[in-house]
Amino acid sequence: MKEFTLGRVIPLVEVSAADSAERGFHAPDVMTAELPLRDTHRRPLRDLRISVTDRCNFRCVYCMPKEVFGKDYVFLPRRELLSFEEIERVARVFVGLGVQKIRLTGGEPLLRRDLEYLVELLATLRTPRGEAVELTLTTNGSLLSRKAQSLRDAGLKRITVSLDSIDEAVFQRMNGVGFPAALVLEGIDAALRVGLAPVKVNMVVKRGVNEMQILPMARHFRGTGVEVRFIEFMDVGSSNGWNMESVLPSSEVVRAIDSEFPLVPSGREKPSDTSIRFHYADGQGKIGVISSVSQPFCGGCTRLRLSADGQLFTCLFASRGTDIRTPMRNGHTDEALRQLVVDLWMRRADRYSEQRGESSVTHDQSKVEMSFIGG
Repeated sequence: MKEFTLGRVIPLVEVSAADSAERGFHAPDVMTAELPLRDTHRRPLRDLRISVTDRCNFRCVYCMPKEVFGKDYVFLPRRELLSFEEIERVARVFVGLGVQKIRLTGGEPLLRRDLEYLVELLATLRTPRGEAVELTLTTNGSLLSRKAQSLRDAGLKRITVSLDSIDEAVFQRMNGVGFPAALVLEGIDAALRVGLAPVKVNMVVKRGVNEMQILPMARHFRGTGVEVRFIEFMDVGSSNGWNMESVLPSSEVVRAIDSEFPLVPSGREKPSDTSIRFHYADGQGKIGVISSVSQPFCGGCTRLRLSADGQLFTCLFASRGTDIRTPMRNGHTDEALRQLVVDLWMRRADRYSEQRGESSVTHDQSKVEMSFIGG
């Protein structure tokens, strides 16, 4: 049996926030900051993920389990959500600081009314070099069949759909509300039809729950142009009951698929990519694996997240954010908002996934929920 190496981990330059302070580090002002901005580990700021809502119509067991997010759960009131104009303003600041890619997330972003208007606003953004920003969206697919065309017309370029099984019983059990997989598949077909390509499908693999669906998912999408990305079950947030025994390492996923459809490793297309890719040897497409637990990729992380209520998070596993909504609503200028981002990013030292297994490191257990800041 072939052995696969999932990819080289990019080493981090060890410079802590304390070290920076001791060396007299001060973030430059926005007029002198060199682009792209780099954090204490020399990672550039390239990607912004924007959560437009904390609500979702699914109750997936690894994200928003219904035991926690039940009928009495209190979501953000509308007045606390950033308006589309506020989101566009923040995004424009980030693009001016080097961001090249924006991903809209949730919760479930298609639940946000008139989301197409936000897409139109963001589709006009240009980098300092005049290049269009790459604009993408991640969705559970439940509303995609009716929204695909309007999203494409508004300027969305491509889409990622979360789908953890094509078996109805498994999928309906995992999404917690009995939503049919067939309707998500209709949404994927609609996205392909209107040109939201390449379409990617994310499957979170949880041992003992849906690993038997790895091969059926690969078979279903092979040769369709859809790239399935198999994601290790992660300890995001504090409510999904994560434990190491539930993690199926990506190496096992790759071996399972390779046993039926020989794979050729092709690595990461960019150092900042979350997924390591493999091509089918017969040319029938590719798959990806996202291995945050078994092979962390903190060294290539260029992402910052904006929550629906205007908090900036420098890591998916963060316990607290930095408020940009309040200064914006209090009349701060764009220059002041830029300085806030410069200060935040240049002091960033996150590398949670690499530290997860280090016994000497104590982690804050009150991590922000993934449904609040997107995946």
